[in-house]
Amino acid sequence: MASSVDNRLFKIFAAADGFVEQHKDAIVAHLRAHSSVAEVVDLGVDKYYSAAAAVARNVVSSSSSDPALEVRGVVVCGTGAGVTIFANKYPGVYATHCSSVADAVNSRSINACNVLALSGMATPPETAALIADAWLATPFRAPCPASGDSPWPEEVHRFFDVAPQEMASIPQGSALAPDDSTCAICCLRKGMEFELLDAMPGGEMRVVRQSPTSAYVRFKAGCVEPAHHHTFGHDLVVIKGKKKVWNLTKNEKYDLVDGDFLFTPAGDVHRVKYLEDTEFFIRWDGHWDIFLDEDLETARNAIDAELGVADTDK
Repeated sequence: MASSVDNRLFKIFAAADGFVEQHKDAIVAHLRAHSSVAEVVDLGVDKYYSAAAAVARNVVSSSSSDPALEVRGVVVCGTGAGVTIFANKYPGVYATHCSSVADAVNSRSINACNVLALSGMATPPETAALIADAWLATPFRAPCPASGDSPWPEEVHRFFDVAPQEMASIPQGSALAPDDSTCAICCLRKGMEFELLDAMPGGEMRVVRQSPTSAYVRFKAGCVEPAHHHTFGHDLVVIKGKKKVWNLTKNEKYDLVDGDFLFTPAGDVHRVKYLEDTEFFIRWDGHWDIFLDEDLETARNAIDAELGVADTDK
């Protein structure tokens, strides 16, 4: 069995088209036995595009409290093509259909592939296991078949130095001007008047519907929501911006950007940091309530300690 370099450990989300459930089950079982895999979350089966979307959303939004734990995804459909197409609709996901060990090594070395797509029709489970092992064991920039199994030359390393940042910036552009948006929520936002959130400095909210309740919320960059909980669970969708959420009850954290969705169950204590000016749409059942579990200074100190912010940067 291949082992991951640098003693990395992985948390892997997996899902598949219902027609290849047995192939998905086989790769999940293999990964759960892998020495470098700390956890496999089996998201089950669905239509191929829904299965791919479920894995992609989790890969983008999930991270572990342990910095040594790397989040990846595995998706399976008949050809491997459909799940690749739809997983790659999510910024931050680099999904590649791999039909051989060489494909897996190349995709990691050159493209930093974080979602492995497999074909249930063309790739037997035994081959899929070998592909997955190689995919886990290969770091970005590693020697690979495309480099003649030799280290990449210096000019290629210079390209690799800038490629990840340039890749990540591509989805930030938009074919639509801001005023041309056809999104119903964005249209609702136009001309909206907000009310200050007394419990959360820097936050504003406008309730647009009662029972079930929906609201549009915005926070300025740098704002913090101290640890708190509600008597209701709530769904939110980020319209624009960037925020980091710590679910202290579950010891999980999520990096959310444009289009990301997150559900927080009733009673879960969570803390938030807004890394950019952020607007989001939120929905819950019942009347609004909020119970603070810490003060603002305690929250800021905890976040600064985790993010490594020096006193001079505050």
